[in-house]
Amino acid sequence: MQTEQTYFDDPLKKEFIAEVTDTIPMPDGRIGVILPATYFYPTSGGQDHDIGTIGSALVVDVYRQADGRIVHVVDTFLQPGKYPAQIDWTRRLNHMQHHTAQHILSGSFEHVLELPSVSANINGDTPSTIDLDAPEPAWEDLRQVEKFANQIVFENRTVKAYFITDVDVPSVPFRRHPTVSGQIRVIEVDGFDYSACGGTHCPSTAMVGLVLIVKTERVNHKSRIHFVAGMRALELIRTYQDTIRSAAGLLETNPAGLADAIRKNKENLLETSANYAAIRDKLLTFESDQMIASAKDVAGRKLITELFQFRSAEELRALGTKLSASPGIVAIIASCEDQKLSMVVACAPGTGLDARDILKVHLEAIHGRGGGDPILAQGGGVCDQSALSGLFEHTLDSIT
Repeated sequence: MQTEQTYFDDPLKKEFIAEVTDTIPMPDGRIGVILPATYFYPTSGGQDHDIGTIGSALVVDVYRQADGRIVHVVDTFLQPGKYPAQIDWTRRLNHMQHHTAQHILSGSFEHVLELPSVSANINGDTPSTIDLDAPEPAWEDLRQVEKFANQIVFENRTVKAYFITDVDVPSVPFRRHPTVSGQIRVIEVDGFDYSACGGTHCPSTAMVGLVLIVKTERVNHKSRIHFVAGMRALELIRTYQDTIRSAAGLLETNPAGLADAIRKNKENLLETSANYAAIRDKLLTFESDQMIASAKDVAGRKLITELFQFRSAEELRALGTKLSASPGIVAIIASCEDQKLSMVVACAPGTGLDARDILKVHLEAIHGRGGGDPILAQGGGVCDQSALSGLFEHTLDSIT
């Protein structure tokens, strides 16, 4: 016997007396209970299930079986009988606001941009989504759609739910033609949107509160529109406000001047970075000159070996590039931080050596990897203190 879907009749119902008539052992050890009628919504049509309680048991999942019975998965065994049941209203309201908002927003995309929705997903904890079979709309267009949708919300239109049969379908101006047959449930946003839908919805658009588009992305050649509604929209706006106020305070301005303050700080940062790069280049030139001056003569070449602490791989490479420009130089320089070794080998043209071969010899002991060209090679690996103490043990063998 199919479970009567009383959530269709009263989606605002929070509490009721649940009659447990049957129990079903679940494969994961939990228990499923059957009710002849329920206000708990099962996962369906892109909307997640309700949660709540039946007696002392937590309802953690709700789904409809192929035979039409609705299974309520609970965390503890319940004997057949009658129990007070309570639906998690925060979650239910979240779903109702987002599902109603999805109908309004999809209708608004068609009305404003002539873009039909091809699918939707209703979420309570993360933004809900609408997929459009079109390139991503410009933000200016999205704001027009958002404005139109909220106008529908503010008009406090009635949201009607009723059933029709197949013969009635041509008389209803559906936004999308129904994919089901027989008894078809219609959700009508009064005079604006008509959809075949089995979800829970607000009885009026005003209950949606607010619709806010938060981002778009390209997914499988479609545009995915992320949106929030109702309390979730309010929470997100509060988060944005707190972030803006905090950022404005850090930059010693007001929220209205935040963009200008960020722009000025960005310009100052770019100028500072350029100055730092110029100073660093001069320091590296001075350092490379000092290293070249103290290089050891080995087999007609000038050998440099140096192990630094806390030096970035980028800076090692910049230093190696300068060293490789000096005739006769062969430099093996490295840096270690948190047992992670970075190494650069520089061989000036005319030395007859290949920096890649020398790098390979020095990294073999720590099973490191690297690459480059005959003039400059770079790599690294994981090493401990014992490996560091013998890092240049085979250096002379590698260059003679």
